Amino acid sequence: MERTYTESKKQVIRREKQKVQRALPGNTWTQREKVALACRILHSHGHESGLAGQVTARESEHGFFTQRLGCGLSEVTPSNLLSVDEELNVMEGEGAPNPANRFHAWVYRARPDVQCIVHTHPLYSSALSMLGVPLVVAHMDSCALYDNIAFLEDWPGVPVGDEEGRLISTAIGNKAGLLLAHHGVVLAGRTVEEACVLALQFERTARLFLTARSVGPVRTIPRELGLAARDWLLTPRRVDATFAYYARAELANDPRCIA
Repeated sequence: MERTYTESKKQVIRREKQKVQRALPGNTWTQREKVALACRILHSHGHESGLAGQVTARESEHGFFTQRLGCGLSEVTPSNLLSVDEELNVMEGEGAPNPANRFHAWVYRARPDVQCIVHTHPLYSSALSMLGVPLVVAHMDSCALYDNIAFLEDWPGVPVGDEEGRLISTAIGNKAGLLLAHHGVVLAGRTVEEACVLALQFERTARLFLTARSVGPVRTIPRELGLAARDWLLTPRRVDATFAYYARAELANDPRCIA
């Protein structure tokens, strides 16, 4: 039996993160299937806003998957996704991409680590974007976003040009998230699973923040503890398992969503 009661907290966390990596299985869905599942999950959890928003994922060094223009998050399947190059030319699939996907290409160019980008207009995050204040992360569940969110406080208008691409890719920097004033959110993940889970947590965190702020000032948390919690919550297999939990609900509701 392991004797762990004399170990420091850092030692315990390090060992348990390794156990999580070994104990939890990885996901076996294809990249197309993950994008379709992410779209369905986001739709079910408050990210639907008509035809607004996009989910993209790298297919190659200079191309990515995206939904076609006119296709809502709840309608996405692997078979109706488009494969486009960074100029948004359709390489495979029927239809046209949303012109707003152009800023995604700028983020992919700037961030080789990013494999998936979620851009949506969820209710609470959008409400926060109207206040001109950044999101404060002050709850344990939200710490995957701790010191991991940038804020673009000047609205550039409809993000379909290179100017917006330069602005957004610069504003997000090396962070995983970006709050766009008067607009919505951008999440840049190392995997589809991570981008989706972070997007879900962003909206929940915005709701928590606005609720708490309506009562009084939000108390911040110690930086060292916030960063440690972020690393814990972003353990890759933990993120995969969280995504799989939400995906199972979507598959139970509509097994054809990845057909």
